[in-house]
Amino acid sequence: MSSTNSPTSRRHRRTACTALALVLPLAALAACGGGSGGDTSAAAGSGKGTIKVWAHQGQTSEDAALQSAVKSFNSSQDKIKVELKLIPGNDYTKTITATDASQLPDVMEFDGPTMASFVYNKKLAAIDDYVSSKTLANATAASKAQGEISGKHYGLGMYDSGLGIYGNKKLLDAAGVKYPKGLSDDWTADEFSAALKALKAKDSDGKTLDLQENNGLATEWGTYGFSPVVWSAGGALLKDGKAEGALDSPAVVKAMKTVQSWKTYVDANTDGNAFAKGRVALSWVGHWMYPAYSKALGKDLVVLPLPDFGNGPKTGQGSWAWGIGAGSKNGKAAGAFLDYLLNDTNVTAMTTANGAPPATKSALAASPLYKQGGPLQLYADQLAKPCGDSTITKSCVAVTRPVTAGYPTVTAKFGEALNSIYGGTDPKSALAKAARAIDQDFSDNAGYKIQ
Repeated sequence: MSSTNSPTSRRHRRTACTALALVLPLAALAACGGGSGGDTSAAAGSGKGTIKVWAHQGQTSEDAALQSAVKSFNSSQDKIKVELKLIPGNDYTKTITATDASQLPDVMEFDGPTMASFVYNKKLAAIDDYVSSKTLANATAASKAQGEISGKHYGLGMYDSGLGIYGNKKLLDAAGVKYPKGLSDDWTADEFSAALKALKAKDSDGKTLDLQENNGLATEWGTYGFSPVVWSAGGALLKDGKAEGALDSPAVVKAMKTVQSWKTYVDANTDGNAFAKGRVALSWVGHWMYPAYSKALGKDLVVLPLPDFGNGPKTGQGSWAWGIGAGSKNGKAAGAFLDYLLNDTNVTAMTTANGAPPATKSALAASPLYKQGGPLQLYADQLAKPCGDSTITKSCVAVTRPVTAGYPTVTAKFGEALNSIYGGTDPKSALAKAARAIDQDFSDNAGYKIQ
């Protein structure tokens, strides 16, 4: 969604944004900037009274955990009353996008990659002055990386996310495939390809891998699930505000050719049960499938890192987070609620409900799933080696999606490229086209700089 630089087109673009947001929750954000961006501070207020809180309606268990946290906060003291409004998840981002900053609540949840757009459009305030230093210090480094712009924090999460490969031990052993025990002995891309070939020889239909193709590759799943291939190849979605030379480098092209070659092994997974039903031995997906997979496979379930394309194994990270509306007149009360929401009791209740890795140090260390020796320790190990979104070294693992108001363009163009590559297009031309489109849009919008 690039645009021209003329004042007329900018004016028309903004007036069209509300309508766009109703159908394009992420993609609409990029083009809906106020122009220059800029920091906006919430008023401190009295620290007393009623505050409004918006959140996305998630799984029933998540909603119950949040409602319980609000109820216990309200009954724990008599100075602040929280009024919670749950908005259906599919409508949530577009609702914030279409709502004037002055009409937004004191506290609001947001999907991590949308944060920079909301800061750019003056809808989120920095939270540093209003949450306690203890709350900030207890946030994991990976969680803080998602919520930080130029040294200021605009969001903190109750939980994080991670990617890996789930393996069926029974099928792997039957095919004589040796698999990694953790990050230190991860598969190279060539070893992963060899494992697929060995598994195919023992498989009736030759389909041995699930890539969650049923979720669509030209979606946020495509970017979240497969940008780790770019990072692991030594590339980036953006480097110093530019995609050209980073997204379409020779190493990334080579890595994407490898991914393209896997298609012959992939079960399209139209029913969502390719791995759980034992049709495939490997599933490339995130932490959220653990409950279903664990129930289906029991002790035959193993959790493995994504393959290394040369720059070390990588994973995506980041999820829903909480911030303070820029129009809030009661930042002190908003901060007090966030302190309470992010305590061990509430973070543990939420992550027990949704199975995600806790985004606070204390809750993560105590989690039965993610603690040392737990079945999902790999995800915690990955998050303990955060890269942030700019310095992606060989030794770091968990990479934050680019923290920029232009992210919707980045994810849209990368998703299109990934989908076309998977469909047979030459990776070099698809990635070069995506890089050019991203850079043109950033040029049209002065780099989406937040002053």
